[in-house]
Amino acid sequence: MNRDWNHDFTAILEEAPESEPDRQRFFIARAKLLAEEKSAGLGRPLTCCINTFGCQMNSRDSEKLMGVLEAIGYVPVEDEDADFTLYNTCTVRENANKRVYGRLGHLGALKKKHPGMIIALCGCMMQEPQVVEKIKKTYRQVDLIFGTHNIYKLAELLTQRLLSEKMVVDVWEGTDKIVEELPTDRKFSFKSGVNIMFGCNNFCSYCIVPYVRGRERSRNPEDILDEIRRLAADGVVEVMLLGQNVNSYGKTLEHPVSFAELLKQVTQIEGIERIRFMTSHPKDLSCELIEVMKSSRKICPHLHLPLQSGSSRILHIMNRRYTKEQYLELVDRIRQAIPNISLTTDIIVGFPGETEEDFLETMDVVERVRFDSAFTFIYSKRTGTPAAEMDGQVPEDVVKHRFDRLLTQVQRISSEVSGRDLHTVQKVLAEEVNSHDSRLLTGRLSNNTIVHFPGSPNLIGKIVDVRLDEIKGFYYMGTLQK
Repeated sequence: MNRDWNHDFTAILEEAPESEPDRQRFFIARAKLLAEEKSAGLGRPLTCCINTFGCQMNSRDSEKLMGVLEAIGYVPVEDEDADFTLYNTCTVRENANKRVYGRLGHLGALKKKHPGMIIALCGCMMQEPQVVEKIKKTYRQVDLIFGTHNIYKLAELLTQRLLSEKMVVDVWEGTDKIVEELPTDRKFSFKSGVNIMFGCNNFCSYCIVPYVRGRERSRNPEDILDEIRRLAADGVVEVMLLGQNVNSYGKTLEHPVSFAELLKQVTQIEGIERIRFMTSHPKDLSCELIEVMKSSRKICPHLHLPLQSGSSRILHIMNRRYTKEQYLELVDRIRQAIPNISLTTDIIVGFPGETEEDFLETMDVVERVRFDSAFTFIYSKRTGTPAAEMDGQVPEDVVKHRFDRLLTQVQRISSEVSGRDLHTVQKVLAEEVNSHDSRLLTGRLSNNTIVHFPGSPNLIGKIVDVRLDEIKGFYYMGTLQK
């Protein structure tokens, strides 16, 4: 964490600056004074807990939120019975909303025993007006509500709540602001996500993301490169470039820069050994990007390329803007250039109007591409999306049967392809002590496959040579090579 954020700017300024990030620097200092006063009254440090739902964009947001809370003086804990508990929410599927509502009842019970507790909600779910209204009426135990566009304002909103003792709600419909220069508490010291853009312009007919994350906004490439240089200087060896659709990066910049060009510049940063990115939309994946991936040893040979459906008819209704044939042609181009690439995907089963013939088209693509793994989902109706109003909603029992058939096929193929590096020595980034056996370390190959191997904790964060001795379903058991 950048210690500059702990300077007491309230001693220098009487009023908060208008410009960012100085404004948030001011409120971090102001909130720190209020937290110190509260902590002194309790005779102990204040604690905080963040529970993150959803995608890697949310995980990265939570690292920023935790960094701000630590700068204010909160101590992170695992227990939700903390002085400040925050849910960073997801709303891609209805079940995600239901989980949050269920957990809010639990938090309400905790708050009755711990009256000084502050409960906060942020993230995609908070961008839905009907959700915010429900929380305001039904879950009065919530103290702070904000959305996806203004997470950088946490210190300012928390200050407001500490001073007012009233529920604070600050949700924006959209923004053109990008404020990234905030303290961050990274989960791993040796790898980090890096936001390169925000929002989405694709408007797939089933997806709520463009409505809750807003329109595409790309960060200035020099800001991204400067951040990665700082991360490298801080010991980071692997970065994950993040965006809802990284392949469309740069289109909104005053001087457009392609994602492939940005990627090429990232490869030139000393200290960075591995570069990952997600998510890629098939319609925007260029030949230039394939060539850059092929030519750099730093770019991991792993590509997450969401399919969603193998039926061209359904893809058209989904507004995916590619056909089954175009997807297969793209896969062929990628594999010709990078034969050892690991391909993973997302697939939706039971989209409105999906027939058995449409589903069999999906099964055909899965058989022909032979994905390393696939995230398979049952279609979830999201209010506010075009698909939610479509006729032809598929009966639940039919969807469940198709889902089970797809899952069986995906798992069979995955088990067949995942052992292709067996009995070879590969580079593994050691990430953590194995959660089930402390004698083992857990790491990843550059293609994202998990490897467990005997090793000392002092290897964590290092890229080491490991012989892959045994394949166990979807992971390897290996031996460290001296």
